[in-house]
Amino acid sequence: MQNVTAVGHRGDPYRVRENTIDSLRSALDQGADAVEFDVRLTRDGVPVLLHDETLKRLWELDRPLKSLSVDEVRGLTDGRVPTLVEALAATEGSRVMVDLPSPADPRAVRRVVDEIREYGAEDRVYYCAGADAMLAVRAADPSAEIALTWTSLAPPRPAVLEAVRPRWLNYRFTLVDRDLTARVHRDGYLLSVWTPDTRRSMRRLLDMGVDSITTNRVDVLCGLRKKG
Repeated sequence: MQNVTAVGHRGDPYRVRENTIDSLRSALDQGADAVEFDVRLTRDGVPVLLHDETLKRLWELDRPLKSLSVDEVRGLTDGRVPTLVEALAATEGSRVMVDLPSPADPRAVRRVVDEIREYGAEDRVYYCAGADAMLAVRAADPSAEIALTWTSLAPPRPAVLEAVRPRWLNYRFTLVDRDLTARVHRDGYLLSVWTPDTRRSMRRLLDMGVDSITTNRVDVLCGLRKKG
């Protein structure tokens, strides 16, 4: 249990609004080993942290991100939607899981990967999403660390695994049982799961021996991990 990686899903969203600098810092303050966040591009090609295609759910503005410049996003959200560079600076020294939207735009993926490389954070960043986005990451960076998100009990096809070359297989936690955990480990991959938020679910996954848990309640996970 002590070795499981605790990942804050979009930071610490039960305490602070998701995908903001304050949320990322809160997750790390709670004991997270890594933070996960979503990255999309503005109209002018700047990677920023936002899960949805629009600003409606979080910011009550029904404006598509792709129709706005980064300066417009700053103005509409009082500067609280951070750029990727700002998020990397705020998490300096910590691991970061970058979630990319599907279907993937290879040019957008390359822009994100290039910015991470230019910042010098490639050694602490890993990427998660479905096969299309992860194929684009692999094309942009042959050495990138990848967590391939998989949403079926049927295992990924060998051709997909050969092309993506993931280190992790990333499953919705409700799909995970002891047989799947054993199969993933037997095949030579690490097992990442998302997003259990109850103690009962977390305990079950810890007992199964998963390698990483991404959760909205990272403080609870860290508390369980300490108890062993």
